[in-house]
This record gives sequence, C-alpha cells and structure tokens, in this order.
Amino acid sequence: MGPERLSTAAADAVVEVLCDAFAGYPTFRYVLDGPAPRDDPSLRALVRFFVMARLWRGHPVLGVRADDRVVAAATVTPPDPGPSPEPLDRLREATWARLGEEARSRYEAFGRAAAAFRVDAPHHYLNMIGVAGAHRGKGLARPLLDAVHGLTADHPLSGGVMLTTEAPENLPLYDRFGYARVGHERVDSELETWGFFRPC
Repeated sequence: MGPERLSTAAADAVVEVLCDAFAGYPTFRYVLDGPAPRDDPSLRALVRFFVMARLWRGHPVLGVRADDRVVAAATVTPPDPGPSPEPLDRLREATWARLGEEARSRYEAFGRAAAAFRVDAPHHYLNMIGVAGAHRGKGLARPLLDAVHGLTADHPLSGGVMLTTEAPENLPLYDRFGYARVGHERVDSELETWGFFRPC
C-alpha cells in the first residue's frame, strides 16, 4: 500500500515509528545529552511534540502501513505553515518544562545552525522521515519521499523540498534522490548538520 495522509488518530503510531527510527540519532543525543534509546521518555516527549506540531496545524503527516499498522512515516511543513494553535503552545511549554532549559538551549543552538541554510524560493520542509526497524531495507523511504515531492509539485507556492540530516551516512542517499547540498554547519564538537534542497 502506498503512502497516505494521516490524521491525529494515528499520532501514537507515528510517534512509535519515529522513536524507533531516530533512537540514538545525533540530534536527539545532542539535545537530550545522552544516548536517547527508543523507549527513553524524553525522546518520546520530544518526538510527540514534533509530530503534534504538524498534525495540530493541519500539515502533512504521511504514513505507510503494513498489516494495518503504520511502519513508516514522514512529517512535513508547507511553505505557508500558519499560526501555532493554543494547544500546541501549551504542549511546547510542557515539553521544555519536562526536558529542562539546557535541553531547550541545545535545541535552539541546533535551530540557529540549520537556519544558516538559505533557499530563496518558498518550499516544503521535510522535518522527519523514518521506517520502523523491522521494516527497514524494504524500500519504504522511496515512496514516502516520492509522496513528499508530489506535495511540493502540487502546491502553487512551493519551489521544492528542503531537509537537513545530521548523519553522514545519509549524505549519498539524498544525493541519489536528487537533492543538492546547500550548506554544512557544525553545531558543536558533537554535532554537525547538512542542508539539502530538491527543486520541484
């Protein structure tokens, strides 16, 4: 089955997939100041905030199912993201109250580094894309990326898709999918980030 747009009813399933996919990922290790395994409550809280930030704004959250379970997911910000709803503002403050000011400062440092990647055209931003462990290697990332590329092709304001990666092993993957590197920044000694853009 191909990718489908998911609703808030699938939020828990999307969080499960992305926690599995991003366990130990460099950005989360940096922000949470630790290994961030998939069952870490702090990782789950941060991923839930990211997922709800898209769902509560009506932004695209795409999923692929197997045996009626979401096993791969992508979250996307459109070029016209709109305002932050009040429930999201409350969740944001609750999340950072739980994780602490040092974690928030590290996240903001990452955000400042990524903000250095400039793309002049309005565009979609691929926030997160991940496949649950048992389903990796089955080619599920490609249909998700194709669906994201379809979103930007169908959007009258969007000139393409931007993303960042903090895993060096991902660089050739995005090269193969037609993304061009638009920058590289070092956040600190433990973390670096690369920006990519794919015009539609």
